[in-house]
This record gives sequence, structure tokens and C-alpha cells, in this order.
Amino acid sequence: MGRLIADKYAEWEQECEARFQKLKANEEELNRIFIEIYGLQDELTPEVEDRDVTVRRADLTREIKSLISYAIGCIFGRYSVDTKGLCYAGGDWDDSKYKTITPDKDNVLPICDDDYFEDDLTARVIDFVAKVYGEDTLEENLRFIADALGGKGTPREVLRNYLLTGFFADHCKIYQKRPIYWLFSSGKKNGFKALVYMHRWQKTTVATVRTDYVHELQERYRTQLSLLEDQMQTASASDHVKLKKRQEKLMAQLTEINAYEEKVHHLADMMIDIDLDDGVKVNYAKFEDILEKIK
Repeated sequence: MGRLIADKYAEWEQECEARFQKLKANEEELNRIFIEIYGLQDELTPEVEDRDVTVRRADLTREIKSLISYAIGCIFGRYSVDTKGLCYAGGDWDDSKYKTITPDKDNVLPICDDDYFEDDLTARVIDFVAKVYGEDTLEENLRFIADALGGKGTPREVLRNYLLTGFFADHCKIYQKRPIYWLFSSGKKNGFKALVYMHRWQKTTVATVRTDYVHELQERYRTQLSLLEDQMQTASASDHVKLKKRQEKLMAQLTEINAYEEKVHHLADMMIDIDLDDGVKVNYAKFEDILEKIK
């Protein structure tokens, strides 16, 4: 039987609440002792406001985003559901640490607004949920995740949209503008996006992104545009409007990715490696023309 993320969250919420109330009670008891010792009964009260308690209560949206971040970490091999703690942040790789979730082989996770790749980031996160919590509870768990994230569409569409437009910004906030997952991005049209894990960076990483993903997605866009052209020939008036809108979007994305490919090509030929000892800021700047700006 599969497990429900909702049940695991409820357990975590209770644990956080118990810890919160215990700490609050302890702080109020210390206040009473302090007030009694110094005779401050007429000036102070022992009560502590919830906002002043130094541990956090559970927050559904925050916890679900943390789960997604952990899933991505497992997909990259930074973490493993089979091994406690940090599994890989440079050094020697150990395959024996990964049984439930097999890390991505080439360290490139494309993020698309449609199913252009069978193993894009959305598909990989869904696979994580299925393998960790069970296939039979997958749909219920995806609905729970989507409800926590908010947004319109099916659970898969909500998840895809968050990964495409929200995850990297949240990741940068958590890591204080020093992200360990780097986002290749062609621009605002989302013509191309892909995550890589900096600790698995190789001097061939940019070339891999270019040849295996940018070129492939360019071809997918061209194929889609050709199919749309055929469909528009026989479409009804109402369908024609929808197809035309889709066509304009794809053309904008193709234009964006074509310009992006030239920038990626330039850096791919340079075969630039990184030195982890230099830190994120220095290394990220080497590829600023092809990576998402850190805000």
C-alpha cells in the first residue's frame, strides 16, 4: 500500500506544534521566574506572543516546496532516500548509496512547458513521488502537492508551472543567492530551461546541454509548428484562433532558443570547468550569459 503525503504532513504538523507549545511554555515559565526574582509583577507579564517563539510551526506550502527541493536533490544524487544525510557534494561518487531513486546520468534536467522530453524535471519529480510513496496513491499525492502550491490546472500542470517559474527563485532565497542547482535559461519566453547540479559540473556540461537538449528542443519546436500549420488548414474558426495562439507562442520560443543556442555554442566550445573552492558567485559568473539571473 502506498502512503499519503497528507498523512506524513499531519504527523509533522503535530510534532512541530508540540515542540512549539513546549518551548513557549518553557519561555513563559522562565519569564515568571525572572519577574518574581526582580519584583517586576507590575511592569511585565510572563506571556509570550506566538510570533516571538523561536521555533516555527509547520507551514504546508513551505513544507511541500521543501519536499520538491529534496526530490530534486535525490534526482541529482545530492541526497538519497536510502542513505541519511548528504550523499554527494563533490569527491568520489558511490553508486551503492542509490537504490530507490537513480540519479540523473548526465546531470541535466530540462524544464519544459510541455511534454517535449520523457524524463524532464516534471516527469522525474512525479516518478520520485510514485517510487517513494507508492503508485496507488500517486494521484492523491499529486493533488495534495498541487493544492499546497496553488495555481490553476491539473495537478501535473500546477507542478510543471511551479518548476518552470517558481522553483529557482525559491531555491535562491533558501541558499541566499548562492544556488547549488544552476538554471540554464534562454529568457522570458521559456524557450529553454534546464537545471544542473554545480557539484557534478564537468567542462563538457555546457556542450551536453547544447547538443542533447537545446538542439533537440529546437527540432521539437519546428515539428510542432509544422503540425500546427497542417491543422490550421482544416480547423474550424474557433479552433483556428486557439491554434494561432499556440503557433505564435511556439514561434516566439523558437526565436528565443535560436538566439540562445549561439550563446551556448560559444561557451560550449570554451570547455570551461569550475573550481568549487572559488564558491558559487565566482563560478556562476563564468556562465552568466546563459544562466538565469540571480535576483
